[in-house]
Formats: sequence, structure tokens, C-alpha cells
Amino acid sequence: MKYSFNVVALLPCLIVVLSTINARSKETGIGPSFKGPIGLQLYSLREQFAKDVPGTLDKVRDWGFKYVELAGTYKLTPEEFKKELDARGLTAISGHFGFDDFAKDPEKIAQDAKALGMKYAGCAWIPHKGDMDEKALRAAAQVFNSAGEVLAKHDIKFNYHTHGYEFQPYGSGTLFDLLMAETNPEFVCYEMDVFWIVHGGQDPVALFKKYGDRFELVHLKDMKQGTPINLLTGHSDVKNDVALGTGRIDYPRILPAAQKAGVKWYFIEDESPTSEAQIPVTLKYLENVKW
Repeated sequence: MKYSFNVVALLPCLIVVLSTINARSKETGIGPSFKGPIGLQLYSLREQFAKDVPGTLDKVRDWGFKYVELAGTYKLTPEEFKKELDARGLTAISGHFGFDDFAKDPEKIAQDAKALGMKYAGCAWIPHKGDMDEKALRAAAQVFNSAGEVLAKHDIKFNYHTHGYEFQPYGSGTLFDLLMAETNPEFVCYEMDVFWIVHGGQDPVALFKKYGDRFELVHLKDMKQGTPINLLTGHSDVKNDVALGTGRIDYPRILPAAQKAGVKWYFIEDESPTSEAQIPVTLKYLENVKW
């Protein structure tokens, strides 16, 4: 028996199949210029996680993320949280831990980070009263170096997440310059939070040019138009976080500078109460932005 096929009649079906395959293979948040890799800082959904860990991770997966950065495991052990991530094809690249924990027991952090499969373990806040000063910063640098050396034995790298208060004037530069000078590049790298750099009155592009590959990670978030800057507090209303491309930060200028500096990982962080609505907008922006 002979069979004949009408190729023309089959074309619409073939187009649908090929489009579906292409859609599935397309990486979320990646476009003609921005190549990532892109992940989500799970702190963006902290209120949702507090109520429903599995359901919230489902949302992260459904947005198309493959990589995440943690800020706690919401009453689950590291091993339990890792199983939840694995079940959804999510990989924990980095996580934030408390400064005091790095100072007192970096080995415990290393074990937890290792159980979660992390490449990085970071600190996002240096305790201080009033304005950041030289004494507090030098003490923090010692903690970072020591913790970084402990983590390195487990093939995990320490990172410090900028928060804006580090840009107090110091000598011919800032306390941030001192922190860079006092931390060992072998054990300590940095995560630039673009929002906090701009909030502190600094230029992300200039910092990428100055410190190059010491910035291995970046937090992407935009700032609502009219938000005050040139502040060294490390504090801002979370409602000032807006989707990329809708705020005052010039990302078409910043993203290529980050790429040139050799940034290895990018994470969307949206602390606003409307993060669920804004995260897809940010992803779409990254898929379409060009430079």
C-alpha cells in the first residue's frame, strides 16, 4: 500500500511544532544583547515563601528561571530546601547569610551552602551605628577575609553585596575603595546591587571599569523616577523598586559595562510589594533590550 502526504497541508502543523520547540529551548531573560546568565533572588518573594514554599518555587520555575539566589530557607533544612529546588530544576548559585554568622561560625555557613549546592555565600549588610566608618569597615574586611578562606576550602567563594553606605568619603576616595583594598581577591569577590550603587550617588559603569572582575555577581533592579539619590543610608522605601526599563537607571549603558567587566551571574531582585507583577516585566525587558 502506498501512502502520500500533502506537504503543504502539513506546514501549519510543522510550524506549530517548531515554534513550541523553540519556545521551550529559549532561555528566559536572554535576548539579542543581554546574555545572562540570569537568576532570581528569592528574597523578592519573601512574603509568599513564608506562607507556601512549594507553591512559590512553582512560580519561580513557571517564569522560566533555572538559577536562584537564596536569603534563607523558610523553616526548611538546607537539605530539604535543596530537594524542593531539585524537583523544579532550580539551581542555587548563591545565598546570603548574616554578618555575625560569618564572624562566629563560617564553617557552619560553608556546610549549609555546600548542602544547597552553592558556588557563592555572601553577606549583604555590615552592622553599624549611624554612618559607616573606617573602624567598622576594617573590622568587616577582616571577617570577610577569614570567612572567605574557610569557604574556599569547600570550593565556595565569599561575596559582599553593596548597600550604598560604603561610599562615605575616605581619603581621596571612599570607604568602598578601602574595603576593596583590604579584602583579598583570592577569597573575597563582590556583588554589585545596581540600585544601591545609584542610591549612594555612584556610577555603576565607573565602578565596573575601576574594579573589573572583582564584581562576579550583580543584582538587577530599577529605581522609581524621582527617588532621592546621593544618600549613604542603605535604606529606601521598597516601593521605590520598579521593573527594569520603567525607572531612572540607565541599563542600556550599565549592562554592557557589566558584561565587559566579566560579571558571571546576574540576579533580579525586586523587594517591592508588587514584585510578582514586576518580575515578568523585567524579564521581558532583558529579552528585548539592545545596545
